[in-house]
Amino acid sequence: MSFLVYPAVDISEGRCVRLLQGRFGTETVYSDDPVKVAIGFCRGGARRLHIVDLDGAKTGHAANRELVLEAVRSSSCPVQAGGGVRSLEDVEEILAAGASRAVLGTVALEDPEEMARACARYGERIAVSLDVRSGELATHGWTVGTGVPLEDALASFKAAGITSFIYTDVGRDGTMAGPNIEGVRRVAELAEVPVIASGGIGTLDELRAVAALRREGVRGAIVGRALYEGKFTIGEANLAVDSLTEEG
Repeated sequence: MSFLVYPAVDISEGRCVRLLQGRFGTETVYSDDPVKVAIGFCRGGARRLHIVDLDGAKTGHAANRELVLEAVRSSSCPVQAGGGVRSLEDVEEILAAGASRAVLGTVALEDPEEMARACARYGERIAVSLDVRSGELATHGWTVGTGVPLEDALASFKAAGITSFIYTDVGRDGTMAGPNIEGVRRVAELAEVPVIASGGIGTLDELRAVAALRREGVRGAIVGRALYEGKFTIGEANLAVDSLTEEG
């Protein structure tokens, strides 16, 4: 059963950055050229990429959309892309550029009818991001608490036909303090469809711990700061998860 590692390419004000615990104003800038970063990950062996317009996610205005689209077009591996995706037209623009999957966040809660339209038209090419802070979903680039419990949101999204989820423990994102293994397991149990985990992975052992949940429905992990700061390479990450898959 395969498990994929997704290097994260997060874009804010035209630069490749990482936030700490989803807080704007904590950006660490890693490159002024996100497209070059995306190409570099692909050349380094990435099998998938996760690209997000952070400013778009926060405001709903796709400030970095052209950079996202250029990164999608320039990448030699499949890409899932999101951030500021608020309409069916936004989904179509991202998929038309060559993305394998469009990621919905805020719109999934604020406009469920639009989410359902996208899901009905594109099926497995739609994923919903579950950005969780203190047990409830956060929207608008993690800046707005919704008061909606994770379990309630999941039930609603499943009923709409969503076939994959991206779960982020916002409190751990960008910290390299370790993933929320129990949280990931719980989401996979409730979702009953493939889940990609995000937040906190800082070592290969932590990556393996997430990959060990693949039989429970966790089919991938998004890794950001650990790759940018040289804790391990994408090639080493692939080897680590492949070794688990080979073990069965």
